[in-house]
Amino acid sequence: QGKGLFATKNIRKGETVFVERPVVASQFLWNALYNYRACDHCLRALETAEENAQRLLGKSSLVLPHPEQCSIRKDLHQQCPRCQVTYCSAECRQAALEQYHQVLCLGPSRDDPTHPLNKLQEAWRNMHYPPETSSIMLMARMVATIKQAKDKEWWIKAFSQFCSKTANEEEEIVHKLLGDKFKGQLELLRLLFTEALYDEYLSRWFTPEGFRSLFALVGTNGQGIGTSSLSQWVHACDALDLPMLEREELDAFIDQLYKDIEKESGEFLNCEGSGLYVLQSCCNHSCIPNAETSFPENNFLLHLTALEDIEAGEEICISYLDCCQRERSRHSRNKILRENYLFTCSCPKCLAQADDADVTSDEEEEGEGETDDAELEDEMTDV
Repeated sequence: QGKGLFATKNIRKGETVFVERPVVASQFLWNALYNYRACDHCLRALETAEENAQRLLGKSSLVLPHPEQCSIRKDLHQQCPRCQVTYCSAECRQAALEQYHQVLCLGPSRDDPTHPLNKLQEAWRNMHYPPETSSIMLMARMVATIKQAKDKEWWIKAFSQFCSKTANEEEEIVHKLLGDKFKGQLELLRLLFTEALYDEYLSRWFTPEGFRSLFALVGTNGQGIGTSSLSQWVHACDALDLPMLEREELDAFIDQLYKDIEKESGEFLNCEGSGLYVLQSCCNHSCIPNAETSFPENNFLLHLTALEDIEAGEEICISYLDCCQRERSRHSRNKILRENYLFTCSCPKCLAQADDADVTSDEEEEGEGETDDAELEDEMTDV
């Protein structure tokens, strides 16, 4: 688990505990294959809410009411002149260029399958099907950031703040991420990673042990990021002060829209990626969390919000499990936590259920993947 994060003052339910920018972030490589368009730096969705809904629904004639509630500004979008990677603003383009993009820019080789970076990305896609749980490109941006930096030691210290694991734990994490053939896959990734990005200053990151450590660090600490112009439009529409009949009609339209999108597109509805967040990575898990993370600004800015009143000195805990998993038995919850995070939970809920039988019921297993319409809508809009 994390190092532990404690409140320095009283925090009220619904209050923002902090807003955090990642040390580094990257969108998932599978986004492009699902035609998601997000800013290559901050992951802000680049398509309008209407375009987002049209694509997910496969219906180009769809018209959304209240288009003014969509915040996407296409007139601000910019591309890298060399490789045509797209950004939501000049600020993001400049920030990427200054931090890592000079090293990672493919230039005219962007469509060349023999370029080392393209070979690395293709190998990752072939090994790690969606949903992605971490990304090789997050590691690439870490290396590129240090290669470009004037103060390389500052960045190495920044990355060293994240939780590290023992050699055995690292091996378990890598095995979980890459599957049964992980040793061969990991070595192939390391060789391609070395071909694309080797740097003498970071030579230890390219050794088998160092690469595994880097891979496990990203796998353990990477926070999933989800952005969606459609969900932002829905939140904006929810806040509109409308006459009762108009409100009912709009709510019914949105409910039906989500049901239709779910039938057409399944679960991959958002632009997705991962980032390394210093404060968030310090938060320990609880099966009854007092805070939750979200991305309400449609970019990589993480908001931690209190789910209940938190007193000064009290530990701030988030859940590493989703809503459905948290409702399962103590045995099932800890099975998931051991497999994915290598610890057994001792939160108040787990301690209170310590005497429960260590059995996973058939009903629980069958219901693991089921969600009702209301739950589904909450999951799709809460980014």
